[in-house]
Amino acid sequence: MGDTTTGDARAVRPGEVDDGMYAKLAGLGLAVEGYETERRELDVSSGFRRVTTTVVLRGGGREGRGEDVTYVAEDHDGFPLALPLAGRSTFDEFSRRLGELDLFPAGGPTMAGQETYRRWAFESAGLDLALRQAGMSLGAALGLEYRPVRFVVSTRLDIRPWLAIDPELEFKLDPTPEWDTETMARIAATDRVRALDFKAYYEGTPVDNAPDPELYRAVVAAFPDALLEDPALDEAPRAALRGAEARFSFDAPIHSWADVETLPLRPRHLNVKPSRFGALRSLLETVERARAAGIELYGGGQFELGVGRDQIQALASLLYADGPNDVAPRDYHGEARPGAPRSPLVPLGQGSGFGFAFAR
Repeated sequence: MGDTTTGDARAVRPGEVDDGMYAKLAGLGLAVEGYETERRELDVSSGFRRVTTTVVLRGGGREGRGEDVTYVAEDHDGFPLALPLAGRSTFDEFSRRLGELDLFPAGGPTMAGQETYRRWAFESAGLDLALRQAGMSLGAALGLEYRPVRFVVSTRLDIRPWLAIDPELEFKLDPTPEWDTETMARIAATDRVRALDFKAYYEGTPVDNAPDPELYRAVVAAFPDALLEDPALDEAPRAALRGAEARFSFDAPIHSWADVETLPLRPRHLNVKPSRFGALRSLLETVERARAAGIELYGGGQFELGVGRDQIQALASLLYADGPNDVAPRDYHGEARPGAPRSPLVPLGQGSGFGFAFAR
């Protein structure tokens, strides 16, 4: 599973790193006059109120948008509105300036490691604005074609209502202690599960999932072809997963290529979540190095409520369109309802900016 080509005529071969992607964006001109924010909220199935903040950069009569997906709702209160971002620069200079600023001047974030989420909101808004000011789409700037995006639906709800609407849907699910043998057999019988997320690296969230060797062993047996995302690799869980290492994938621990290199094993799969990287340079470097190492990639989301969802779909379309991408349209947030777009998302003509338009 996954996609290991660049989307253009030249594929990246194992052992070779194409360092050209960021260079194609770094020199884009960017004029920022100011910014404002927009807040979105939604009660979601995992038992918490989802809040995100959209950063809207303005300049030259255009707007660029990016979404802060910081998880704790209260961390969006007191969002900074007076950061010194105005001026003319290249995109790379803008990005470097972001790295020097305190993006949580009111304190926080509550959960460790989420500074990159806010950084990505400003970073992606800057890229969106720079592309719009240049009159280019992200694909045009990179010299890549937008391709149909295969997606999976990530949910903790019963998948049967969704399958009743679209029997061809694919899923990414979270095995939990409530999954008994009968539940696993019923879900596995649908043959629509492509990834299982153990969430062993989450702490202090509504979706924490303590490692359970018995659950791990049962999941491996019940779903012999699914990717196994973020398993704990301590002695007992690792023993329960023995023989399934080729299916391991990692997500939460990955914020840079250095994190991949420090894993106790070299994975064959990675879930790429741009907001975990914060900086576009780090994101693209990781994509390029992973491809060169023969690692198969797929995109991941973090319950974006706005433009952030479009942007992760754009990246998936350009960089790993064939993977089991956890980038389903926002129509799939919550309970099943008819009329949602079906996989794959077929790209339409893309205007300027860092977005993604698809046929419905």
